Amino acid sequence: MSVPKHLEAAAAKLKDAAMRIAEAREGPVTCENQQRWLEALTDYCMALGDIQSYNNESIHEKVHELAGRVGLRKFP
Repeated sequence: MSVPKHLEAAAAKLKDAAMRIAEAREGPVTCENQQRWLEALTDYCMALGDIQSYNNESIHEKVHELAGRVGLRKFP
């Protein structure tokens, strides 16, 4: 899967997790609801991490492409 598609999937996971967090916060304070909130929060954090990784990868690819265009032979 390409980087943009990975980003789209991670963004969808982030949006879903954010909705689940909001739902859990509106519900009663029970152990079950707190567990749902914690799971949604974990999914949200994991999606944020994925987005950050894919953004870094995308930037890295673009920098290498630019280096190739300007004729840099060696690029770390």
